[in-house]
Amino acid sequence: MGIAEEIKQKKFKTEYSKAVVNLIYTNSWLNQTHVELFKPFGLTTPQFNILRILRGQHPEPSTVNLLIDRMLDKSSNASRIVDKLEEKKLVIRKQCNNDRRAVDVFISKEGLNLLSKLDKEMESWEKQSRNLTEEESKILNTLLDKIRS
Repeated sequence: MGIAEEIKQKKFKTEYSKAVVNLIYTNSWLNQTHVELFKPFGLTTPQFNILRILRGQHPEPSTVNLLIDRMLDKSSNASRIVDKLEEKKLVIRKQCNNDRRAVDVFISKEGLNLLSKLDKEMESWEKQSRNLTEEESKILNTLLDKIRS
């Protein structure tokens, strides 16, 4: 179903305006599907994002500033998210050896195990929702990058 049918709007000011509305709507749809995917695992999308970043850094430590720089949602409070993940024993905080004022964040074994389970779920989700060919995905990535440039 097209965006006009989804939101029941017949006319758009321009095709570009329609594309922007379509992007916002699609972003919301993707976010909602991720919320539903992560809910059974007791995670939010920003928590998943932090764990994914930490796994990419593993076994090296990360700082909260590094997490902030790499997060998809720049409005998220990385420190608070790390607190929640630490409560769930999915991350470990240690005082930095080089700078006593800094704190290193590591993904825990439990965090790695959880992401391993989620990898399978994400793969299944992608297969279900993969409506674009590899070439179409490449074009979409180029266009999205162009919008932000």
